[in-house]
Amino acid sequence: MTPEYEILNPETVAAYIAGNANLTGIVDTDTLEVSEVGDGNLNLVFVCKDGNGDGICLKQSLPYVRLVGEGWPLTPERVIAESRGLAAAATYVPDLVPAYYGVDKENYVLAMENLMGWDMWRIQLNMGNSHPGVGAQLGRYVAALAFYTSFFSIDQGEIKERLAEAINPELCKITEDLVFTEPYIDVDNNSYVDELIPEIAGMRADARLRAEVGMLKYRFMTAGEALIHGDLHTGSVMVRQGANGGECKVIDPEFCYYGPVGFDLGALFGNYMAARARAAVLNRPAEYQQWLADIGLETWDSFEAEMRRLWPERLDKTWTDSFLDAWLAQVQKDTIGYGGCKANRRIIGLAKVTDIQELPHEEHVKAATMVLRTASTWIRDRDTLATVAVANTVFDDVREEVLG
Repeated sequence: MTPEYEILNPETVAAYIAGNANLTGIVDTDTLEVSEVGDGNLNLVFVCKDGNGDGICLKQSLPYVRLVGEGWPLTPERVIAESRGLAAAATYVPDLVPAYYGVDKENYVLAMENLMGWDMWRIQLNMGNSHPGVGAQLGRYVAALAFYTSFFSIDQGEIKERLAEAINPELCKITEDLVFTEPYIDVDNNSYVDELIPEIAGMRADARLRAEVGMLKYRFMTAGEALIHGDLHTGSVMVRQGANGGECKVIDPEFCYYGPVGFDLGALFGNYMAARARAAVLNRPAEYQQWLADIGLETWDSFEAEMRRLWPERLDKTWTDSFLDAWLAQVQKDTIGYGGCKANRRIIGLAKVTDIQELPHEEHVKAATMVLRTASTWIRDRDTLATVAVANTVFDDVREEVLG
């Protein structure tokens, strides 16, 4: 596949920046050091630092899925969706995203702050490191987008225009397939160790579970509540230790579209579950395991508090406080269900998580079993579980079953 635009490489990045008027003055291109660090599934990522210590990061969409190769074509327009999500967050929660320098729509290149000194949160969690307060910041991030990009804050005519503009069908189709469809059928994209076959067979034979997954998929496809990140996991969050605890920046919103708010929260919760399972089988200190257990509650409480703080600003006062209560209850149930779906796909389907994959075999089996059992209960029983606090206890019970 020959792309119709220039694919950058470390040797050509300096010249590209020098020739782009929008990027003039951010870095000294004569002393620039460039590294390609894209270890994700889709794109090229170039981190650049000059002799003065200034930096910039460029992200370029390839015309195919990087994880698979040219055999899986994919529109490079996804970087436009990412720029839309980053620009929105930069407007409403600028402290929680990298500085945004613009997008080159002809070469599909997004320019943003180089987060020098920041680390991927998943890696830090895998190492057993804690960053207190990050969960609360992520709850605030989701709430800001949920309020300020929705009917709560924007005139209905403009929202409908934004909804049409933000359509992201190819990336949404990836989510629909990998999260809601493929884990529950036999397809080539799936892979797992033999010891998990009985667990997965039981899930696939559970008619009620399959029906609930279908309902969650339908809601993902039809509930255009707000502009959501679309892939908000612990690998899409950068962290560092600040003066008052952990700090974070959200990255990679290329799956951004108008969807259900609970999907972003659920993506975080599914990844928190994987981190908890890893810590449990590695017998990490009880204090650390409790901190992991509390992240979900911290995220939800912060989300709810921020929504309630912003609520008096809503445009339509026919949406009463009782309406907000009911809406939050629905988002909380969505969060639990989507958390289960996101956790299951990381065990069964394509693009797994290092939290589980890098464990020794015996620990891998135990951690994966914990995730599958907890996730399936979350999906099937989300209406009766109702709150993330109660859902959290499901993992505690499953951990006892698996580890004794």
